[in-house]
Amino acid sequence: MKPISRRLYAILALAFAVVIFVAINIASNVYITTAKLDLTENGQFTLADGTKAIIAKIPEPITLKFYYSKKVAADYAQTAAYAQRVHDLLEEYAALSHGKIILQDIDPEPFTAAEDEATGNGLTGAPTDSGDTVYFGLVGTNRIDGKETIPYFTADRERFLEYDLSTLIYHLSQPEKPVLGILSTLPLETGPGGLQAAMSGNARPYAIYTELTQTYQTQMLDPSANQIPKNISVLMIVHPANLPASALYAIDQFVLRGGRVLAFIDPNSELAGAGAGMDPRGGGDPSSDLPMLLKAWGVGYTPAKVIGDIDLAQQVQTADPREPIARYPLWLHLGTDQFDSKDTVTANLQSLNLASAGALAPIKGATTKFVPLVTSSADAGLLDVEAVRFNPRPQDLIGMIQPVGKPFVIAARISGPVKTAFPNGAPAPVTAPGQPAPAPLPPQLKQSSGPINVIVMADSDIFDDRFWVHVENAFGKRVATPFADNGAFVQNAIENLMGSGDLISLRTRATNDRPFTVVKELQAEAQAQFQQQAEALQARMTAVQQRLHELEQGASTNGQPTDTQGLTPAQQAEIDRFKKELADTRTALRDVEHNLRKDIDSLGDFLAILNIAVVPLLVAGFALVLAWLRRRRRMRALGS
Repeated sequence: MKPISRRLYAILALAFAVVIFVAINIASNVYITTAKLDLTENGQFTLADGTKAIIAKIPEPITLKFYYSKKVAADYAQTAAYAQRVHDLLEEYAALSHGKIILQDIDPEPFTAAEDEATGNGLTGAPTDSGDTVYFGLVGTNRIDGKETIPYFTADRERFLEYDLSTLIYHLSQPEKPVLGILSTLPLETGPGGLQAAMSGNARPYAIYTELTQTYQTQMLDPSANQIPKNISVLMIVHPANLPASALYAIDQFVLRGGRVLAFIDPNSELAGAGAGMDPRGGGDPSSDLPMLLKAWGVGYTPAKVIGDIDLAQQVQTADPREPIARYPLWLHLGTDQFDSKDTVTANLQSLNLASAGALAPIKGATTKFVPLVTSSADAGLLDVEAVRFNPRPQDLIGMIQPVGKPFVIAARISGPVKTAFPNGAPAPVTAPGQPAPAPLPPQLKQSSGPINVIVMADSDIFDDRFWVHVENAFGKRVATPFADNGAFVQNAIENLMGSGDLISLRTRATNDRPFTVVKELQAEAQAQFQQQAEALQARMTAVQQRLHELEQGASTNGQPTDTQGLTPAQQAEIDRFKKELADTRTALRDVEHNLRKDIDSLGDFLAILNIAVVPLLVAGFALVLAWLRRRRRMRALGS
């Protein structure tokens, strides 16, 4: 039998390898559709435990109809790739549900019943250059006529895909929405402009409020109410400015009977100060407090002080042409070091953006347990509210801060037994002339029936959209894309107080804050050096300009008076000297401003060289070493 030649053997081996490769791919596409390897730091492409818990708790079958115009969108590679990811994730959900999730793929081609069904279900189509429409959305239904919709999977929310899908399934699994009571002097439900904006048809509810209405049955309460309805299990209080005693008593009794409270007080609410509080409910006062209640709960708080933090200061634009970007110590960007990693509310948070926050502290001898959830850095101090309101210059504020060497508490969880804040009984009712007397109150509770569970934050600007979310109009729908975890903190706290936590692990996965910590440290160090040198040079330049102005106006020199029309040679020489000194001072100031970025620019150059030159050299070196090893192995084989 004639042996097979080496060339034929190689060809057959190659053909066999191709057949095996194709067979493995076909088999994997059919039988291993959900297998994947996730090498990201935080497992961004692995289903969270919260998602698995939600799927496991589905009480009855849920139908998910995935509408995607496959043929029309074939020419749009980015949309097609995203659609494939959505479909793969939906298949993974269905596989984990063991038949509780029924997935249906629908291609709504133009002028078909499927297209009519898509539009009838509230889906939004994206127009194309050809005039056709791309549908790319999801409709979920349960067996009791519950319905949830994602009108269009926008690219901006691709990072939040798992959260959006799990939230939709969670809502379909929980047909009875819990009731969330909201007591606020800020118009959360109408947004900036308050009731006037709502009456003119320009209402833009704050994004956090909109998200809460999708998850809970919200019930707005009158700030003058003397009772909290019994169907409310969690009460959210936002900027309680000038609440009457009747409302404080109602909150006191609500907590004593086991109600949970999430309270946002503020020494200087910028939302209220900017006009969002110009509302009949009385939120125009920028300062808010719960004086008697906080004392009864064992919480110390001074509404006349705000936190100034040099380390956590956000960068802002200024009107100063010499320093267009400055660090503003009242606007804080908090990272993972400022959150309690053991509490479920804050354990997964990556960043919060707050403004003019206050400080909380435990009261000595209190019967409650005070657990900090959110803190400042140790490079912070307290500033008087009045001084802050009338002096917003970042440079001046930084100079006023005297760090105490330890962080201040911005948010805390309060638990334990408490007594009523009204030991002398309910306050006397106040009624307007001609109004009927209010209904009698239930018997007063003097102490809590068990440990209370209250979360307090000394900031209300957490609700301000500009600090945490981009809201855009996409195909006629408002789409919110978070860049910080402000909304996640509020929702996590409410869900935790409600007694659930399945969605907590999902909200912050896509907003991972990966700050350039080295750059931030260089900026802070350079800012401190620049501040001192710049202030000295600025003072010197001001003095030189004033002296120069006096000389040019004909002021006396060495006691020799002159008129304003002429100058003595000595005066002219002194003017020339001062002009040169002024030019030198300005040059020195520019050098200081340049040095502010010198170290950062050097770091950028080093990283650029590392990426452009060093990494390719390492790859080339590895290839050369591998080639040398293979050559050496071949030579050994030939030698043997």
